[in-house]
Amino acid sequence: MTRPSERDREFTEFVTARRTALVRVATLLVSGDLAKAEDVVQTALTRLYLAWPRVRPDTVDAYARRCVVNAATDERRSLFRRREQVRAQLPDVATVDAPDGDETQVLALLATLPTSMRTAVVLRYVEGLSVAETADAMRCSEGNVKSQSARGLERLRAIFPAQVHHFA
Repeated sequence: MTRPSERDREFTEFVTARRTALVRVATLLVSGDLAKAEDVVQTALTRLYLAWPRVRPDTVDAYARRCVVNAATDERRSLFRRREQVRAQLPDVATVDAPDGDETQVLALLATLPTSMRTAVVLRYVEGLSVAETADAMRCSEGNVKSQSARGLERLRAIFPAQVHHFA
């Protein structure tokens, strides 16, 4: 077993190296809300720290990714999120003529998908994970990943045919 100070050093090194990538995934999973993504990653890293002594070094990236997916899912399901949210202005909508590579456009496209489809598309096509890695992160079957990502891309192509080159 690792001494607490060694454990903390290893965890700090992992967070330093991987936090930016985890925030990127979380941002895509929560449809571009950076503050919410930061909260999701903070929750995920807290869970990871608690499990750190049990996490194998060869699976730490997959475990961290699963923590982010779970924290994003939990955030969407929370009682607070289910309440009506009053806004002073209507939210901006995506435009078809946004420049290629525009992150706002990608986020707007992803926001049109249901949660499980968005998660599958983000992990498979944005993060480049395999079907097995995505299934592990989503805690579902590989068949579910295949169908969710295929349906997600199909839906994106139907709604925004010119913009789907970002994913496929």
